[in-house]
Amino acid sequence: MTRMRADLLALTDDSLITLANRGILKRAVKENASAPPELSESPDGTVEAVFADGTRTTLTTGVTLEAAPCTCGSTTVCRHRVMVVLHYRRKATVRDAEVGSAATESVSDAVVETAESAAGSATAESAAATEEQDVAAIGETRSAGVELTATKPWTPAEFSDDQLRELLGTRAFAAARKAHRAGYRATVHRATPQDPVAAVELSAVTVRFLVPGDLGYARADASRGARPDAIALAVWAFRVADAVDPAADALEVTVGNAADGSAAVTATESVPTPLADLLNDGVAHAGPALPAIFSAALRTLDAASARWPHDALVDLLDQLAAYRDRSARHDPLLTATLITELVARQRASTRDWVPVLGTEEAASTPLRHLRLTGLGARITGDSESRTVETYLAHPEARIVLTLPVTTAIPDGSTPPSAAALAARRTGSARLGDLAAGNVVTESAIRSANRSVRLSNSRVARTSVLPSTGDWSTLPPELLVGDLDAEAARLTTLAPAVIRPRVRGESLRAVVVDHVDEIRYLPGEQRLEATLHAPTGTATISQAHTGAAPGALDALAHTLSGEAGSLRYIAGSLTRQHGRLLLHPTAVVAGQTVHVPCYASATHTVPSTTALNPKDPLTEAITAALSLTAEVPHRGIRHLPPTWYTRAAESARALRRVGLHTAATTLEALGHSLPTASPVQALHLWATTHLRLQLTADHL
Repeated sequence: MTRMRADLLALTDDSLITLANRGILKRAVKENASAPPELSESPDGTVEAVFADGTRTTLTTGVTLEAAPCTCGSTTVCRHRVMVVLHYRRKATVRDAEVGSAATESVSDAVVETAESAAGSATAESAAATEEQDVAAIGETRSAGVELTATKPWTPAEFSDDQLRELLGTRAFAAARKAHRAGYRATVHRATPQDPVAAVELSAVTVRFLVPGDLGYARADASRGARPDAIALAVWAFRVADAVDPAADALEVTVGNAADGSAAVTATESVPTPLADLLNDGVAHAGPALPAIFSAALRTLDAASARWPHDALVDLLDQLAAYRDRSARHDPLLTATLITELVARQRASTRDWVPVLGTEEAASTPLRHLRLTGLGARITGDSESRTVETYLAHPEARIVLTLPVTTAIPDGSTPPSAAALAARRTGSARLGDLAAGNVVTESAIRSANRSVRLSNSRVARTSVLPSTGDWSTLPPELLVGDLDAEAARLTTLAPAVIRPRVRGESLRAVVVDHVDEIRYLPGEQRLEATLHAPTGTATISQAHTGAAPGALDALAHTLSGEAGSLRYIAGSLTRQHGRLLLHPTAVVAGQTVHVPCYASATHTVPSTTALNPKDPLTEAITAALSLTAEVPHRGIRHLPPTWYTRAAESARALRRVGLHTAATTLEALGHSLPTASPVQALHLWATTHLRLQLTADHL
C-alpha cells in the first residue's frame, strides 16, 4: 500500500487560503463537488491529476504547491492545484475510514456491526458535504502528517542554518544575522490539535510553518520582499523557545545578543534631565524651552530605534500640548504614568534588558493578503479633533490590529457626528463597515505597535463583507470563554510600563452566557453590567463621552437583549482594583454586530441607578495615586504646604488597610522632596508612583 503524502495532507483549508486565497478555495470546493479530477499516485509519491477539460497538474515530492507544474499556465497557486489537494485529502479520509473499519473486524460481531454503521454514516456525510461546510471547517480534515505531529512533536527549530541560507539567499540571511546580533523579541506558538500550524509573531510580521518539516512552506504575512529575514528569525525563536520551555503552547522569548543595543541605552540617558526639570517646574509652569529640549531627546531616541521610549515621549509631548491648549484630553494621572514609564524603561535598559526599548522593532512593514475580523471601534476626542480606533482581529497571527484615524476639527466648526465618522473612508473602506465586517485586504501596512493603515491602491484593494457575528473561529488567544483563566493570565504579565507598547493588546472577544445587573452610575456617567461567560464573570464598564453621545444608550439596549440574543462582546479586558473590567467595543446580538460608539441616542439607559460600593483599600490607593500625580502637574517648587500634610494622611490611610511598604515609600517621598536634587527627586517620585501604580494593578 502506497504511503500517502504527508505534506499534502498537512495543508489545511486555512493553509490553502494562505497559499492562494479564499475565492480560489471556494471555487475549487465547488468544482470538486461536481467534477473532481482523476488522481494517480506513483511509488515515489508523485501525484498526477487529469481534469475533464484536459488540464494536467503534477505534484512532485519535494516541490511546493506554487512550483508544481500545471498545464493551465498559471504562475501562482491556481484552482487546479488546490482541487488536487482537496480531493487527495478526501481520498485519505475515505481510506482511513476503510482501514479503521477493517482493523475492527477481528474484535466481535457486535463491534463489526457498529463500526460498519459508523463508517457508512461518515461516508454519507462526506458525500453530502456542502461548499460552505468545506470552507468553514478549516482544519477539520486531519491529515496523516498532522496526526504524526501529535504523536511525535515537530518543531521548526530542526531547520538548519544551511537550509535557511539556501532558501533566503546570502543577502537576506546576512540581514537576519544582523537582526539576531541586535536581539529581538518573539512570541512562539506551537502546533496544537486546534491549530496544527506552528507560528511565530515577530515585531511587525507573523511567520507560519504550513507543513511540518518542509521549509518551503514557511510563509510570512509581509509583502514580497518586505521582510526576507523573517523566516530565519522565526526558526531561531523556536530554538530559544525549545530550550526554555519545550512544552508550552505559547511562549514569549528574547533572541540574540542584547549588547548591541548600547546606542539605544545611551539614547535613553538623554531623557531623565528634561524629565527632572519638568517635575521640578510642573506641567502647569513648564517654560517654552522645555518642549524643544524634549524634541531633541525625541530625535535621539528615534535615531537609535528606541521605539517604546520614543512612543511614550510622543504621548507625553501630546499631554504637554493638551494642557497648553486647555484641551480636555489632558489627564494629570496619564501624564504621571508616562513620566514613570520613561524612567522605568531607562532603568531596565541599564540592566541589560534592552527589549524594553523596542530596538528590534521595524518602524512599519507592508503586509500581503490578509483576512481580518472587525471587533468594533472606539471614538475619542476633544474640541480640536476626533480619533476613531477600529479593532481588527488577525486570526492567523493571533493578534488584534488597531486602525487609528484622526480627523481635525477646524476652528468654529461643529464636530462630526458619530454617524459621519462611521461613513469616513480609510483606503477604499468605510470605518463603520470595517468595525463590524469581515475584511480582505492587500493594502495593509503594519507598524511596530500593531497599528495598521490601509493605503489607497487600484492594484492592492480592500473588500469588506457584512458579518453575521460568528466569532467562533477566532483562535483561543483572542476568543475568551474562561474569564477566570484570563484574569489569572493578566496577573502574570510584566508591568505595563516595561511591556511592548502595542495597541489593542488587551482587546478580546468574550463568549456570553448571559448579562445581568445592568445599572447606571449617574455621578460617573457610567453604565455597568455583570457579564457571565461560560466560566467566570467580568464587569462591563462604559463611560459617557461627548465624542460618542449615543454609545451608552445603544449599549444598554443591546445588553438588555432587546436587539437579539447576546452571543459575544468584544472589548478591552483589564484588571483594576481587584475587578476584571471589560470596556466594550462591539456586541454581537442575534446575527448582527453592533458597534455602540457609532449609534445615535435613540434608546434610553436603564431607569434603575446604583452607587459604586466604597472599598477602603481601593479608596486609599486611588487617593495616593492622585496625590503623587499632583507633583508633576504642579511642580515640586510649587507644591503648597498642604500637599505634605495630605501625603502624611494618605500614608496613614495606606497603613490602616495593610499597605505598609507603599505607606513607607510615600512618607519617604514627603520627607525627601524639599531637599533632593532634581534628578534625585525624579527617581524618588518615580519609585513611589510606580509602587502605587503596581499595587493598584494587582489588588
